[in-house]
Amino acid sequence: MNDIARPRPKIAETVIDPAVKLREARIGKCCELLGDTYVEYSELGDFSYLGHGCSVADASIGKFCAIAAQVRIGAPNHPVERPSMHRFTYCPEYYSEGVERDHAFFAKRRADRVVIGNDVWIGHGVLVLPGVAVGDGAVLAGGAVVTKDVAPYSIVGGVPARHIRERFPRSIAEQLRQIAWWDWPIETIMSRLPDFQSSDIEAFCARWAQRAGADA
Repeated sequence: MNDIARPRPKIAETVIDPAVKLREARIGKCCELLGDTYVEYSELGDFSYLGHGCSVADASIGKFCAIAAQVRIGAPNHPVERPSMHRFTYCPEYYSEGVERDHAFFAKRRADRVVIGNDVWIGHGVLVLPGVAVGDGAVLAGGAVVTKDVAPYSIVGGVPARHIRERFPRSIAEQLRQIAWWDWPIETIMSRLPDFQSSDIEAFCARWAQRAGADA
């Protein structure tokens, strides 16, 4: 179903396709999760959406994030430092009775979280490895394999992902983070929609930087 035909969610309503699988996941308000997506041990912030066929594990994702189809966030690592990387070393109960899984291994995996900021755009087919932090306003270009932290308001792409350019000058990026518009009530955001639709980023910052924090 394309974007034109698909019914849009109501304000403050979260829409989760019946084919989505959730495991110990916290989903914010007015989110959208499309079919064949799996989310475990993760949080998805308000107004963020996940496309078809995504896999999210051990991740904290901010508000207003746009995540395309076939994205994998927090793809788990295998124990490369062990004699064998096979799962029999951490899930031996699959293969033999009377043995327990390696709980310490899984605790370490859970702790190696991906942290994604607010207003992040993740393109189709991106892979974000465990432990990576992605700053507010960043762009992960389609097909990227992100192995290192990504600075706020920067654009990365490639395999492995490398810095392409900044979205805005550093001074503008810092002002946007101070404004933190993603914490405004949705009614405030929509009342200021013309400012969001303008490409005059300097004017946006000049107008709302003085109000930073006041609208949260």
